[in-house]
Amino acid sequence: MQLEINHLGAVQFEIKTRGHVIICDQPEENGGFDEGVTPPELLLASLGSCAAYYAAQYLRKNKLATEGTKVRISAEKVPNPARMDKFVIEIDCPLELTETHRAGVEKEVHKCLIHNTLMHPPQISLAIRAQDPVAG
Repeated sequence: MQLEINHLGAVQFEIKTRGHVIICDQPEENGGFDEGVTPPELLLASLGSCAAYYAAQYLRKNKLATEGTKVRISAEKVPNPARMDKFVIEIDCPLELTETHRAGVEKEVHKCLIHNTLMHPPQISLAIRAQDPVAG
């Protein structure tokens, strides 16, 4: 899995993967033009859409209605170090679920790649390369 992020100017970035493009920007009060989502919003979108995928997959597998499935997700910003915490995922299913199906949806959502990545923090390495090295 790989993405490429290119700086467009100011605080805007273009994210490319598999022929798709997403614009990342900041609100005007943060020096941006508010023409795209912020990095924290992208993280929430990743977790929420992953949860939605697994919830719909469970419903489909059990021949239950999927159309109208909706996910809302929120988190709080906290300091020291700056990060997001207290994620809340709310799933609205298009029909009333039995307790068995409710538990099934929850179990399925816990299989989400993004959810599991956040629950088991990954190793992250950083490499900084200069395109035109300056002799020092």
